[in-house]
Amino acid sequence: MPARDEAVETVRTVVLVEGISDQLAVTALARRWSRNLLAEGVAVLPMHGATNIGHFLERYGPQGLDVGLAGLCDRAEMRFFLTGFEQAGLGRIAGRAELENQRFFVCDADLEDELIAALGVDAVEQILAAQGDIVSYRKFQRQPAQREKPDRALLSRFMGTRGDRKIRDALVLVNALASSYMPRPLAELVAAV
Repeated sequence: MPARDEAVETVRTVVLVEGISDQLAVTALARRWSRNLLAEGVAVLPMHGATNIGHFLERYGPQGLDVGLAGLCDRAEMRFFLTGFEQAGLGRIAGRAELENQRFFVCDADLEDELIAALGVDAVEQILAAQGDIVSYRKFQRQPAQREKPDRALLSRFMGTRGDRKIRDALVLVNALASSYMPRPLAELVAAV
């Protein structure tokens, strides 16, 4: 739960995302599209895990502060969102299409994977090299448990090996993409709020 609801009480829409890296990616894309979400009355809140969605829906939905709701989740975590909607009294959501009709967009794996797919493996490796992470990544690639994984999955997993790396890379990857190549869930979320 956010510690300071006073700031959120002045907004018209709350965007619920799983973590800080997702929050930074959403706000970075909005900035690239010349939008200031806070000035527009949109707060992007990291929930620190998809399992917290029910609490956030209760707090900010019709039974709580009654502001507009939107969000982003990973496909594997979608079940928590579906259950959360029902538990918060927002109705039963049957699947991805209905969830997205409610402005909650779903990444196929996770947002980092979506960004890697949009940029391409070579471009992401160039970004890692520019940040001084390529040597660590090459060591990670050679680990026995990682050798059989496809490059895209390896890059996504590597970004998650350190919390600060995932947070830093979310901004860098969004800023490296051409606006026309933004991942669909991220672009549709920002367009919807």
